[in-house]
Amino acid sequence: MLHGLPPILDAGVRTLILGSFPSPASLAAAQYYAHRQNQFWRLLGALLGEPLPELDYADRQRRLLKNGIGVWDVYRQCLRQGALDAAIQSPVLNDFSRLRSEVPALLRVCFNGQTAGRSAGWFQQHGYETRILPSTSPAYTLAFERKLAAWRAALPGDQGP
Repeated sequence: MLHGLPPILDAGVRTLILGSFPSPASLAAAQYYAHRQNQFWRLLGALLGEPLPELDYADRQRRLLKNGIGVWDVYRQCLRQGALDAAIQSPVLNDFSRLRSEVPALLRVCFNGQTAGRSAGWFQQHGYETRILPSTSPAYTLAFERKLAAWRAALPGDQGP
């Protein structure tokens, strides 16, 4: 059984980005989106006007939180061979029930890809705005500019402090 990463969250987060489960590269590095070909940090850097790909992981986390953005995954643990979402077996969901009390500013939940997006209904039922976005994974071959446009449309300009 593989175990995921702790969330990047604080009380000021207004937008939570949920992936499905960390890749083997991310688990090995103990960092979200550590695979060098994943476009997450490049994309968020472009959206926020921050040099995220050039920063160390601790600074990346600080910049996200400064901009009101948190990161976590839908699954807390699962079985999986390789990195593809399609290979996820026996997934166990993270406990999202604490979000309302621990992240009171949270307004919207954006899902990094379709697999994570399967959980959108729970968040909608709990009053959150949801968006399912194109995956930043290298396995999802949509052009970067199209991914960026979709993410830009979903993340309003109220992310700053």
